[in-house]
Amino acid sequence: MEALMLIQSIMTRRSTLCVLLLVYAVLLNLAGFCSMGIDKKRAKKGQWRVKERTLFLVAILGGSIGSILGMRVFRHKTKHRTFVIGMPLILVIQIVGIALLNILQ
Repeated sequence: MEALMLIQSIMTRRSTLCVLLLVYAVLLNLAGFCSMGIDKKRAKKGQWRVKERTLFLVAILGGSIGSILGMRVFRHKTKHRTFVIGMPLILVIQIVGIALLNILQ
């Protein structure tokens, strides 16, 4: 009986962690997507721009899919080699990292 309660407790904590990680990923990808759109709009208007460092930081922190989608949808930074190569590379590194974490567990 105690073993079942322990297993249930572990599963509840793990489920909560999974939900939190999912929310984190969704928010960061939304931020990556929106930051590309905002920067594109500001570029067209000749206004203050989002720093490239910030765009990459959002991607590195977990928003790479949203950033890549934003690049495609808004046709933004698609001629900049650092973005065309860098954003997908960040995504590949993140996928490999997640895969390694799952293998090592």
